[in-house]
Amino acid sequence: MGGSPGPELPPVVLSVGECVELDSSTRRRSTAQALALRARTVSACADGLSDSDVARLLAVSRPTVTTWRARFLADRVEGLFHEARPGRPRTVSDAGVADGSPQHPSGAPTTICGPG
Repeated sequence: MGGSPGPELPPVVLSVGECVELDSSTRRRSTAQALALRARTVSACADGLSDSDVARLLAVSRPTVTTWRARFLADRVEGLFHEARPGRPRTVSDAGVADGSPQHPSGAPTTICGPG
């Protein structure tokens, strides 16, 4: 018994490819800061630090570290990218966002400025 509350998660062991991908995610300027923090969290866990030590090192809460450690163990690197969003589900698809054509949930195009 290590004295830590809750179940102890298995250690994080990274493959060479995962290590390279996480390192790259922390260094790339185009990486979202939230993703870079997740990558740093998992890397620190893989270095053998406890969740409490990782939380202190990265200035995040222990539950945050536990969440991302568990997501990584369940889904590996892919689990760090697709986080469920709280709130109402999206009504515009990724394709609609990408091509800049907003649509009403019924599928009818919407006009921004009204009838012309």
